[in-house]
Amino acid sequence: MKLNFLAAGRLRMKKSIYVASADRNETIDLPVSSALIRHKQGNVLFDTGCHPSVIDDAEGRWGPLAKVMRPMMRAEETLLPSLACTGLRPDDIDIVVNSHFHPDHCGCNQFFRKATIFAHAKEIEAAKAPGADTAGYLKADWDYGHPVDPVNGEKDLFGDSSVVLVPLPGHTPGTMGALVSLDRDGQFLLASDAVSLRQNLDVDAAPRNTWNVEQQMKSFEEVRRIEKSGATVICGHDDAQWQSLRKGGDGYE
Repeated sequence: MKLNFLAAGRLRMKKSIYVASADRNETIDLPVSSALIRHKQGNVLFDTGCHPSVIDDAEGRWGPLAKVMRPMMRAEETLLPSLACTGLRPDDIDIVVNSHFHPDHCGCNQFFRKATIFAHAKEIEAAKAPGADTAGYLKADWDYGHPVDPVNGEKDLFGDSSVVLVPLPGHTPGTMGALVSLDRDGQFLLASDAVSLRQNLDVDAAPRNTWNVEQQMKSFEEVRRIEKSGATVICGHDDAQWQSLRKGGDGYE
């Protein structure tokens, strides 16, 4: 099995959303990523990043959210060019796992026409609720009529413990991560926005864009438990960590 980290966008936001002590005018640049897992039973994408149209017209795609999340990427830093570096095309993807349905995590779902979508049942419910767009759920990103397989609790994706979906609610009602176990390079916990920045985990501080702080604190505890067992925690938007990872066609096994 192989794991490849893929660029899927880049955003500029107010740093104070993530770091309470930051000046209100200070900004922070955040990588947006996807992870390709190549298993003998199928190819999996964990998150699909930002839709490429936001490079030129973020407001047209995202509406008011474009004022909070400002796209800063070039076209080649979106998911489809990144995926091409691995030799795969969109139709080669069998499963898309969405950690949650915010538009920087499911924006390219539409391109994976042959894939089944896996998302937590509570996330599906939240995205379908009245007024969901005001909570950051945009139907144009997450709902393209794909088959959606709802996840409740942990889910062993292939039945061999190599890819286990782990509920990590708090950022949203149904945020989940994926624990990936590789033969050579060990375990990686793809934590998504359960740990947006490493600093949030280290100082036990939930970002301002957290849906439920109490659940977020419990998810931090679960992430630490998994990390103590030997897993490398991959944060959702930590630029320092992102720069340290092998990316594109240069992956992990």
